[in-house]
Amino acid sequence: MSPVSGPGPHVVRGSVSLPEAELMWRFSRSSGPGGQHVNTSDTQVELRFDLARTEALPEVWKRRALERLAGRLTDGVITVRASEHRSQWRNREAAAVRLAALLAEATAPPPRPRRPTRVPRGINERRLREKKQRGQTKRGRSPKGWD
Repeated sequence: MSPVSGPGPHVVRGSVSLPEAELMWRFSRSSGPGGQHVNTSDTQVELRFDLARTEALPEVWKRRALERLAGRLTDGVITVRASEHRSQWRNREAAAVRLAALLAEATAPPPRPRRPTRVPRGINERRLREKKQRGQTKRGRSPKGWD
């Protein structure tokens, strides 16, 4: 098993990362496997990040993220939960990675607009020629005109 790295900066994209001071953590009891241990330890992690008030993201990114994540925000705060691991530490890492990935996707620049292209005349002509040929083949199968 590989060791889990310490709480470092969670990189969104490029040189932009989430400052630890702006991340709000909350822990609670998690459901799922764990036996008696699960009844006594707070392994579920809830990570909150105030997207509306953060200074960590460039203004353009922040606007883009607020627009794209509008359905997931509560008063400008985005919340991510992790409870798939039995250890709080691994759930913390999972939540932080998930938040960084979510923000990276939400702040990505929009795709370049598609430039429509015309279908080359040769391709259209070939398609019509093949359709006509197929029709001739099928017409040849019918018993009409065999008198």
